[in-house]
Amino acid sequence: MRVTTQNGRVLLHNEPETPVGNPHEISIGELRGLGVESVAYIRAVKVDGANAFTIHAADGTPMAVTDDRDAAINAILSHEMIPVPLH
Repeated sequence: MRVTTQNGRVLLHNEPETPVGNPHEISIGELRGLGVESVAYIRAVKVDGANAFTIHAADGTPMAVTDDRDAAINAILSHEMIPVPLH
């Protein structure tokens, strides 16, 4: 299955799965890179005592900060990525 976004909507595509090899042989670097181009995480934080939301790549790299959760989601969708909230 392939996941993409289009016009702010998340789309799921059924495709034949390609064998990826033995999952027990994946390296730490390969594991960190999974989803890095298609998934972004939103984390609620405090900045100078005010509520804010940070956007991180799938590997944890900080990408942006905003004071509005919807703005964070829209920023991620505008880059054709899938937003995932962290709890």
